[in-house]
Amino acid sequence: MRVTQGLNQTQFLASINALESGINQTLNQQSSGLQFTTASQNPTAAGTVNNYNQALAQSRQYATNATSAQTNLSTEDNALSQVQTQLQALRTLALEANSGTLTNSNRSAIATQAVQIQNSLLALANTQNGNGEYIFGGFAAQTQPFTLSAAGAAYNGDQGQRQVQIAAGQTVADGDNGDTVFNQIKTGNGTFTVAPIAGNSGSGIVGATTVSNPAAYDGGTYAITFAAAGAYTVTEGATVVASGSYTDGGTIAFNGVQVTLSGQPANGDSFSLAPSTNQSVFTTVQNLVSALQGGVTSAASSTSLNNSINAAINNIDQALTQSSNVRATVGGRLNSITTQQSVATASQTQLQQSISTLQGLDFAKSITTLEQQNTTLSAALQAFNLTQGLSLFKFL
Repeated sequence: MRVTQGLNQTQFLASINALESGINQTLNQQSSGLQFTTASQNPTAAGTVNNYNQALAQSRQYATNATSAQTNLSTEDNALSQVQTQLQALRTLALEANSGTLTNSNRSAIATQAVQIQNSLLALANTQNGNGEYIFGGFAAQTQPFTLSAAGAAYNGDQGQRQVQIAAGQTVADGDNGDTVFNQIKTGNGTFTVAPIAGNSGSGIVGATTVSNPAAYDGGTYAITFAAAGAYTVTEGATVVASGSYTDGGTIAFNGVQVTLSGQPANGDSFSLAPSTNQSVFTTVQNLVSALQGGVTSAASSTSLNNSINAAINNIDQALTQSSNVRATVGGRLNSITTQQSVATASQTQLQQSISTLQGLDFAKSITTLEQQNTTLSAALQAFNLTQGLSLFKFL
């Protein structure tokens, strides 16, 4: 093969181009801070980094979901805290209204305050998050869940509960629907309720009611009917379950339940005992308002009012219990999110370190490499210039 001067020049130029290309690559690495920016530069490491980046992106999305759920749950917890404050205030008003020294005007004023509390509860039940979504609307987050009605308030949402994924295989509910929080509230003591039959003429008032033996209570519906001289009979349909003699403030016990009454029921007065049902907190407030506005016009109406207020207090207590139970689940979900956020942060840090190890640039080593490349290029250019000056014609 004949080595010509043109061939030497071509080879020199190719080598210089290769050196300049290497310098450019090193400069690009220093500019980006990465050892490689395309898969072709390091296929094996690039594949691993791609997997790490996908895992990191997924973890960050889970973190975004968790933050969103945390915000919604914190908003709900704050709303429920205020609901409990309003219910406690309502309970205090009910106890105040149960005093025999109050006038109808006093009770009317208390009823006005109860209406204000009802409006506050309605506003809390229609709480919105930062995105304008109703947190108690279930899946119908764009629909105002509660509107006032004659019976208290109507629920316009659904029974849905949105689940948000905060980790692989782990979801958390980011709220509770208003039906669960405000409507699914048991009446009475939470197991059964006792109420006077309309038309009672005596002064019998329902007091404390308890389940003394859960195994003996069968969930039946009973009538406690009084005769002269305080004698009573408990029946379930046509079946006599128990009978006895009543004294003021005494307890009537049967089938695992106990009912305390005060006052003197008249001959023929009756009280029903039935399993608790669900009642909206707004219905509870409305019933209390209606009872207070009705006033006292006779001894019988005074007894009826006392029974209505006592029933309202029991139902308010059940609403407080319900809100406390829901808040407990909200707190548990917030704790789960906080724990998962800590796990995710540690995982993301590890992934970022792994990516940096594979793709991150060692600047000290890169600077040394660049200096070596520049030195090599400079030497190559000098050698090229020298060889270009060599010719046989100079020696002839």
